[in-house]
Amino acid sequence: MVDMPTLADIEAAQTRITGVASRTPLVDSPALSKLLGREVYLKLECFQPIKVFKIRGAYNKVSQIKEKSVVAVTSGNHGIATSYACRAFGKECTVILPENPVKEKADAIAEYGATLMPFGKNVEERMAKAQQIVKATGAAFVHPFNDPTVIAGQGTCGLEITEQLSDFDSIIVPVGGAGLISGIAIAAKARKPRVKVFGAEPMGAPKLKAALDAGKLVSVENPHSIADGLIPPALGDLTYEICSKLVDGAFTLSEEEILAGMKMMIKHARVFPEPSGAVGLSALLANRDVERLGKRVVIVVSGGNVSQKLLCQVLAEINS
Repeated sequence: MVDMPTLADIEAAQTRITGVASRTPLVDSPALSKLLGREVYLKLECFQPIKVFKIRGAYNKVSQIKEKSVVAVTSGNHGIATSYACRAFGKECTVILPENPVKEKADAIAEYGATLMPFGKNVEERMAKAQQIVKATGAAFVHPFNDPTVIAGQGTCGLEITEQLSDFDSIIVPVGGAGLISGIAIAAKARKPRVKVFGAEPMGAPKLKAALDAGKLVSVENPHSIADGLIPPALGDLTYEICSKLVDGAFTLSEEEILAGMKMMIKHARVFPEPSGAVGLSALLANRDVERLGKRVVIVVSGGNVSQKLLCQVLAEINS
């Protein structure tokens, strides 16, 4: 087992990514606070240069890679981040992605100079393909979440939250493979031990809740959701180890609840998240077992790479 990152690792990552990843705003939302009966703050990772938090971990990892070429597996956002980082360091980048990716995400990966390789019916097949390429070419593999250096980079988001807001009760974090929540939990609890950290994930891919309930890694069969960034079938062994020690619980959301959170954020906070970025607000809106969150809650809006088609649909429904 690889050792989990420390606060010192995250602080080093913060120095390493300065000037590349943005120190994103943490803003209060009076409208959402009034509607939800508690103080609501939004950590706007959708304001990163690539519109998603993934730049933090990918840049921290790629900056320390000696190989000249890199391989990544992605549903979209990790590929954007890895290709962005590889361009900055002059490295070749191959991104293996689903056969039917979100077009805007695939276009962004290509825009940063990566070679796109649509492949396979599921993430397991794409991971196997990546390992074949690594073995054949000697390229470095950048895992989307189960890597201590990637997790340390994502943890810089948690450091910023503790620096931007002196007093709060809890943080709600979207969960895919749990790299972001792992890093945030390490940083936040090291700086503010009483703060609680909760995950939010789709009902179609409830791997964090299932793992916490079972006390072991659980693989979800046929994971699916409109929140395409949150559908790995399982956590990694490292992210599970961290979450089992530091995460206080997980909320699971239906597709309708995820869209309701997305609409609420657009209408009342004027922030345009992708579905994956809206699940934290969805958890509050669904009002399931939220009293343990306390009165002052930070919601991590993890990304804003929403497809034009979905955004148009959501806007039409808001205005209807």
